[in-house]
Amino acid sequence: MQVVGYQSRVEDHAALRLADGEAVTVERLDPGTELTYALGERHCAGAVDGDRHYACDETDAPYCPEHTSRWPCARCTGDCTKPIEACDEEHAVYLAAFAPATVKVGVTRSWRLETRLREQGADRAAHLRTVADGRIARQIESDIATDLGDRVRVPTKIAGLHESIDERFWSALLDEYETLATYDFDYGLELAERPMAETLATGTVRGTKGRVAVLDNNGSTYAVDLRALVGYELTEGGTDRDLQSSLGAFG
Repeated sequence: MQVVGYQSRVEDHAALRLADGEAVTVERLDPGTELTYALGERHCAGAVDGDRHYACDETDAPYCPEHTSRWPCARCTGDCTKPIEACDEEHAVYLAAFAPATVKVGVTRSWRLETRLREQGADRAAHLRTVADGRIARQIESDIATDLGDRVRVPTKIAGLHESIDERFWSALLDEYETLATYDFDYGLELAERPMAETLATGTVRGTKGRVAVLDNNGSTYAVDLRALVGYELTEGGTDRDLQSSLGAFG
């Protein structure tokens, strides 16, 4: 069995997508779910078409060059010919903030705004502009990104999982921009201390935030980047690796 994908919790649930042969199943990551998988070898996750998996034995992970998706908008700054159909849809420009005081600018199709913010695990957000198409949105994003940046790495998000947004930081930031709407998200993790970053699939799911799952295991709490699990072969029975224990485990 191999991890061949994941989904962030948006309105329903977060999950891992698992392939056993050609069949693809979903392992929900609802709070309280017990995961008991040990990680084996990691290789390309291949391709998924609906509920069917096409395996790949290439050693590159999570995907080999043949199975790597190349999204043309990933680094777009608006100097383009609108290469995909979605470019012509109405777009929103937004700010997404992550505890305690990190922010990025981003764009998405207007109807996906709140979904996109939850996919990223934003703690606070502000809708700045609604524009006619993706090219205009990317041009605005590029201008704002010179001051704020347009990317927040997962380790930075993990570092602030146990913290709240710095209210003075957020208030001062909003004073600099005109906003159409603001958002405040709660992921229900209730962390007293920073969880340790680890790649594992054993433990009790406390919750998820964006693509990060928080697992309790033997008195310690771990933050797992779900993308880091993609490509791993899994076996039942839980991990037998020695894991670093948090100070709280000895309380």
